[in-house]
Amino acid sequence: MPVGILMVSHEGVASPLLAAARRLVGAMPLAVEAFDVPWDADADTVLPGASAALRKVDGGDGVLLLVDLYGATPARVAERLSRLGTPCHRISGLSLPMLLRALNYPEQGLDELARTAAAGARNGVVIDDA
Repeated sequence: MPVGILMVSHEGVASPLLAAARRLVGAMPLAVEAFDVPWDADADTVLPGASAALRKVDGGDGVLLLVDLYGATPARVAERLSRLGTPCHRISGLSLPMLLRALNYPEQGLDELARTAAAGARNGVVIDDA
């Protein structure tokens, strides 16, 4: 079964990125969900909802957790999710290039897909001096 992707971010970040990816990609090759954490939320309060989102995308081969900002509440929620028993890799710096890159390699396992997604984010940053 393919790896699932759960984006955990501050409110207003992950959901629009998922909508853009759906528009660009069409039918999703992997199970993907966005979990938006309200700005004033406590990690303990949102953990049950995040856990439900994790279970929704978990097909048995693990879940790639993409978070917007390392160390912030969504990242702390993702860290707690990674300790619930589902194999996970967490990557911060959520971006559209990161998500699209991961979606283009649905055959990859969790370890390789994490490296591919991180490379997509790095390669998506371009200084255009034209």
